[in-house]
Amino acid sequence: MTDPSHDHAGLSDTFASRRYFKKFETIIRHLTRVAAAMQAEGRLSKSDVKVLTGYLMRLNFTFRALSMKYLMAGRDTGRFFGSLAMDKRDSGFPVAAELMTMANDAQQAERHLANMASEDVLKDDMVRTIISDRTVPSKLQFALSQRLYYQELLKGQLFWTQNDPECEWLENIGERRRRFLLHWAAYDSQVNLPVIYLMELEDSGKVALPKDERRWPEVQAHLMAQALAGLKLVTIAKGFDGDFDGLHPKHLRRFHVGPMYSSAYTEQSGPLHRVLEEAGAPEGQDWALAWTLEELESEEVREERSGWFGTVEREIFALDPFGGRGADTGATRTQRAIILPQRPFQVLAELDPPGFGDVQKFVVSEAGQVLRY
Repeated sequence: MTDPSHDHAGLSDTFASRRYFKKFETIIRHLTRVAAAMQAEGRLSKSDVKVLTGYLMRLNFTFRALSMKYLMAGRDTGRFFGSLAMDKRDSGFPVAAELMTMANDAQQAERHLANMASEDVLKDDMVRTIISDRTVPSKLQFALSQRLYYQELLKGQLFWTQNDPECEWLENIGERRRRFLLHWAAYDSQVNLPVIYLMELEDSGKVALPKDERRWPEVQAHLMAQALAGLKLVTIAKGFDGDFDGLHPKHLRRFHVGPMYSSAYTEQSGPLHRVLEEAGAPEGQDWALAWTLEELESEEVREERSGWFGTVEREIFALDPFGGRGADTGATRTQRAIILPQRPFQVLAELDPPGFGDVQKFVVSEAGQVLRY
């Protein structure tokens, strides 16, 4: 059994750490534009894009907080505080343990800030140190970076290892029958990647789901327990359908954000590694991000007996009919996509490696343009 720590790298160089976070800030900005492009094509609804953009913004705030925490990585600050642990082999994202530590720090952020000097005081002390001592005020810079980190945590709206389900009303479709959109997300510790779930369901319960004091907490706990990237969508949907008689899942989607490939930071093998090496793109454009959407749809409803006289609805889910793959994927369809700047895309098109024919390519520019191939 291999030690997973061999696949983790610490970004102990200040400039490497800052470039890494800058790269992710750029990628997430492009991701929101790709989601908008998918809405324009009719592949995502307005509410879908709003939900996805919300989670991507949370992810951005999480990276911003981590960038503050490790702002002084590699500098002599008078104390050892480590460096960002990144999954260099598989995901290109920070390891899940970083987010777990951050969640613990968030619980104590107010106490830490209460014992720290203010931003203005720290900045004044830094100026005095530079002028009077003629030295770099590394310790003060570190103190300021930690203050900024805790301030980011206090702002909230971050992407945690578990982001509990939220419920949004879509429409009433009959007497005592409503349609809701549920969404939740997790940072999967097995693959060190963010995974976002959207489920459209019909609710035939007496009390609307988000107001139901019994069902809603049960639904939240059930869905978070199933938020594992390794579970098939059909397994999640059937389990949910069987456990909640008055809730009928009609459409379940799962977005896998990543892996991120970068010739500067990651060591993944395969065609994309070669593409980025040969592209020789300038700093900030030497990356590619995979983005996978799995979908599962209900194709019909079957009634089953329940108790002595009752019946319940059970969903029959449509599995991918092509090549008998539905049973393997556990989804109605799976769409793989890759997002990358112009120069890596040109090399990808020239090399034309096998396996990329059915992968959608979103080519992004610094000006904010998104082209789909």
